[in-house]
Amino acid sequence: MLAFVIALLGRLIFNYSDPNPFGTAGRLSYKLKKATDKFVYPAARLLAKFRVDTRLAPLVTIFLAVVLAYFALGVVGNTFFIVDGLTGALAANNAKALVGWVLYALLGIYILFIFIRFLAAWFVFSRNTFLGFVQRVTDPILIPVQRVIPTIGIFDISAMLVLLLLGFLQTLVLKFFVYS
Repeated sequence: MLAFVIALLGRLIFNYSDPNPFGTAGRLSYKLKKATDKFVYPAARLLAKFRVDTRLAPLVTIFLAVVLAYFALGVVGNTFFIVDGLTGALAANNAKALVGWVLYALLGIYILFIFIRFLAAWFVFSRNTFLGFVQRVTDPILIPVQRVIPTIGIFDISAMLVLLLLGFLQTLVLKFFVYS
């Protein structure tokens, strides 16, 4: 992750310094641009839609990468938390806690699907892919909320609201099934 951030910061610096293309710095700039284009190009397209300087695209890419890394670490940590809870409930023969942990895990998977759908809204996907499956699974919850709270530009505020509500529901499941 650190190497990725350093490469994108280097690209940002080269974007504004505009080195001589025939010098060493220019060749390095070209190689760095070529290596990072597949990550930076979607952010540059997004910035171009809003008429923002596309040279800032590496900063947007860094922000998205940090958010995704944070979320991925949260998913891994939550997975270990669930596995630990399930094994503890099984070892203690506590059926109520086991049901609570299973509900907590299912809500966690649903939260993951909504987050994936939130990110996938920027991409085109067909019904026969994993993202199509995610869309079919999350539609029953998201569509009614989207009717009440419309999107603002490209941001789906309703998905964020559903994520908050499901997180609160997870807390309630832990409180009433596991820790009571």
